[in-house]
Amino acid sequence: MFEKLSSTEARYVELEKKMSEPEVVQDNALYSRLAKELSNIQGLVVKYRLYKKLSSESQGLEEELFSKKHDEEFTNLLYQEVADLKRKIEKCKSELEELLIGEDPQESRNIIIEIRAGTGGAEASLFVADLFKIYSKYIAKKNFKLEMLNTSPTEAKGFREIIFSVKGKGAYKRFKFESGVHRVQRVPTTEASGRIHTSTVTVAVLAEPEEIELEINPKDIKVDVFRSSGHGGQSVNTTDSAVRITHISTGIVVTCQDERSQLKNKNSALRVLRAKLLDKFKAEQESKISADRKSQIGSAQRSEKIRTYNFPDRRVSDHRIGLTLHKFDNIMEGDLDEFIDALLVAEKNATLGSGKNDDENRVD
Repeated sequence: MFEKLSSTEARYVELEKKMSEPEVVQDNALYSRLAKELSNIQGLVVKYRLYKKLSSESQGLEEELFSKKHDEEFTNLLYQEVADLKRKIEKCKSELEELLIGEDPQESRNIIIEIRAGTGGAEASLFVADLFKIYSKYIAKKNFKLEMLNTSPTEAKGFREIIFSVKGKGAYKRFKFESGVHRVQRVPTTEASGRIHTSTVTVAVLAEPEEIELEINPKDIKVDVFRSSGHGGQSVNTTDSAVRITHISTGIVVTCQDERSQLKNKNSALRVLRAKLLDKFKAEQESKISADRKSQIGSAQRSEKIRTYNFPDRRVSDHRIGLTLHKFDNIMEGDLDEFIDALLVAEKNATLGSGKNDDENRVD
């Protein structure tokens, strides 16, 4: 914990110095990003400096108390002053812990969520729809705002992919643990023998950057337009309104077709692309962090199996924290708080216990 606090304070001093440099002052975009990063960590640094000041005062009084002889009245005053400082130090330490947990600058961002069918054919595409319903109901319970960006339906009335944004304070915090592989076990309606079928879907939760934070040069992308299609490939309109954007250097491809306006689809695709590029940058930074400093509750990678929904046994299990709930119907109605709250506690314990120094979000 204190290793991270020390490095955060060093970063704060570095930012103050950078923001006074003439070339930074003249670059509005860079200056704004640095100012935002400075603002994000300012409260933590101020509290840490108070903690160090109180600790220094307490140490000085203790040295005074035990190194010299004083009369009884003055000794009692010193004891009382040390006790008061100890209480202030403990309160300050507790507040630092809370600030550390909430320090992630991603927390204030809106998010984009992708749900994609994995293994299991039609069953996987059907569970994409089921999982989207769970999330939709949870979003409504939390008074967040949902905006559809793209859907890719199948003939089986499922979806190959659903992409949507979630806006609202705390959206990233509540959804960030959903990234990974979600496994479903159930008996398909077409299975005459009653055999349980296992399929998977992948979920990606992407923090959505502001345009000023991540500009995309038009020369770096290829834009294709084509006719939107609905279930079974049937055309849903007669204009080439669907948009496919390819980011040339990374190979990332984004398609949006839900809007009838080509411009709206293009803007939606650019939003998703920015989020994917930010996610790629973050993943590259995290790969540089040693394994012992990564979160103990999982890396939230899309290849990691995080949860199993077992329809026959009416249970849902989160494999990262070993929590199984037999509240299947409630969960299918969007009651995810028990899982999410447990994951937040595990994250807090891992963060405070690991002394990690996550500087992947810094702007240099």
